[in-house]
Amino acid sequence: MRKLSMFGAVLAGALVLTGCSSDSAAPATTSAPAEATAAAEGGEQSSASKNQIIYGSTTELSGDLGNAWWTNNASDKLVRGLIDDYSVIVSNQSGEFVENASVCESVTSEENEDGTKTFTVKIKEGLKFNNGDPIDAGNYVAYALVQMSPAVLADGAKVSPATLFGAADYQSGAAKELAGVRLIDQYTYSIRVNADYVPYYFETTYASLSPISLKMYSSADLTVKDDGNGAYLDGGELTAEEVDASRFVYENRISAGPYTLASFDQASLEAVLKINPNYAGNFEGQKPSVETIIIKKANQETMLDELKTGSVDFLSALTDGAQVDSALDMVEAGGFKTVDYERNGYGKLMFQCDFGPTQFKSVRHAVAYLLDRNDFANTFCAGYGSVVDGPYGLAMWMYQDAKEELAEKLETYAYSVDDAIAELEADGWVLDENGNPYESGIRYKEVTPEEAGTYQHNVTLADGRILMPLIIEWSSSEGNSVSELLAVMLANGDQTAQAGMKINQNVMSFSDLLNYMYRDASQGEQYGVPTYGMYNLATNFTAAYDQSFNWVTKTSNPDEYEMGYNTNFTDDELLNTLSMDMVYSVEAGDDEAYLKTWVDFIDEWNDYLPEVPLYSNVYYDVMNDKIQNLECNSLFDFDQAVVYATVE
Repeated sequence: MRKLSMFGAVLAGALVLTGCSSDSAAPATTSAPAEATAAAEGGEQSSASKNQIIYGSTTELSGDLGNAWWTNNASDKLVRGLIDDYSVIVSNQSGEFVENASVCESVTSEENEDGTKTFTVKIKEGLKFNNGDPIDAGNYVAYALVQMSPAVLADGAKVSPATLFGAADYQSGAAKELAGVRLIDQYTYSIRVNADYVPYYFETTYASLSPISLKMYSSADLTVKDDGNGAYLDGGELTAEEVDASRFVYENRISAGPYTLASFDQASLEAVLKINPNYAGNFEGQKPSVETIIIKKANQETMLDELKTGSVDFLSALTDGAQVDSALDMVEAGGFKTVDYERNGYGKLMFQCDFGPTQFKSVRHAVAYLLDRNDFANTFCAGYGSVVDGPYGLAMWMYQDAKEELAEKLETYAYSVDDAIAELEADGWVLDENGNPYESGIRYKEVTPEEAGTYQHNVTLADGRILMPLIIEWSSSEGNSVSELLAVMLANGDQTAQAGMKINQNVMSFSDLLNYMYRDASQGEQYGVPTYGMYNLATNFTAAYDQSFNWVTKTSNPDEYEMGYNTNFTDDELLNTLSMDMVYSVEAGDDEAYLKTWVDFIDEWNDYLPEVPLYSNVYYDVMNDKIQNLECNSLFDFDQAVVYATVE
């Protein structure tokens, strides 16, 4: 779901979204920042009188602003995108990667005799953080030194050293210097990429770093130095405790984006952002004019009413067809407008494939057969979306170019109780709880001790045989219309019981869902224990569709697997190989070769089925018509587009 390798954390990867609802991935609302409360209480007239946009998100902010090295909840990502900018390479409105003209003088590359490749970047002079501190190449190099540090690894971040020369030794503590990153002079740095990861289809992103202030990460007076063997931190040491604390610093947070974090209310999970007067502009030199942005939780059931009353001004990426219809009615009545675009992502049922029934492909296939996905998509999207059969969205050029080939290759898992039962029987789900031939109720399968693991519902018979029941523990987020529909159409459906399967729905906050999904024991010991085999949520992809490291196995990439890169915990070696070859065996610009491997990857994914794709759809942003020139699309999100917006 997320690529968080050296450069992926800057540009690639995917967002985690609640359920399958709008942009999205806590405590009940109690209080709000003063400005947000005033706008809500004053209603539409009060909100319209201010140069501000109140952004209503169906995903609760968790408050983790830590560079997506740990989690990537979409609302947290939105805040990070608004307050952190100045990456050397960025994607534009069309999803093309371009040099950021506001920060970058030049980018050059050179192939080395040993097969490695070096990218050299010259930064513009005169850049500043929001607090007025100057920015130079040392702040860019600091990003790599912190990200690859032993302290960040000790804090449980998912950061692979694989692509960057010398990073493994630096991350392990075997080397003081990060050999692959050089501080050449005050405004120039270089990055050296390991030979195994050259070529790379998204090669230009290798050059990209973002500036950070070391004051955010350590109480020591750290500086960046380079004595000729690589960059290093001098003046003290990073600690895991201080690195972790940096994720949750809200007051006087040092950043370098179009906005600065004015306040974050931890009770109501609302963020207030103000224009950063030191911002030099985006990749086109554009600076924001909307003075204040407030990001708050919008209840999925009432968010259109909140828009009508002025409690929120902007709702992003509506997916529920009934809500889209209601939004279009609001536009027709006057005072509101919409922008629509095809989605670069999909809604899904996600499996964790290393324990319980969902470790077996037959069970994953059976779940797919037991859900009428066409009926589900038609019901939920109401004509504004359709079923997809792999990890892709309607907006992707790869899907558009390979649509006919995919139709021939991919299994559609058309609704069929008989096919579900046949898959289960062929895989040994043919027993009852006493080990006798199955007749009715819940199916059981005899499993090995390794397969049994610590799954809570296992039964051990007197003769020592271990039986696993076909009971799937499902984690779903609260207040989610997709969860409600899945409960009716799958978990509580007669067809599921008829097949001998039981699905237990466990409703929780989205933050809890993510902690269980990531098995993030740093947030509580309970999260580190494999508990749920199935989750419903959604993924949106960035401009770089790079699935490498997401499907690593214990055998192929044990370090990345242990870090938790593969949140599905799959063991398909071919899937891992294809995900790597798709980007690391293709020259930049060779779209034909990339597309060919992409199709092979989708085909293998479709058979292994680590997730059941539910739909991709047409997104509708709906907003108060006081907002002008705000046009997001599937590759240009609100945090990028809002710098062009104005408020009447």
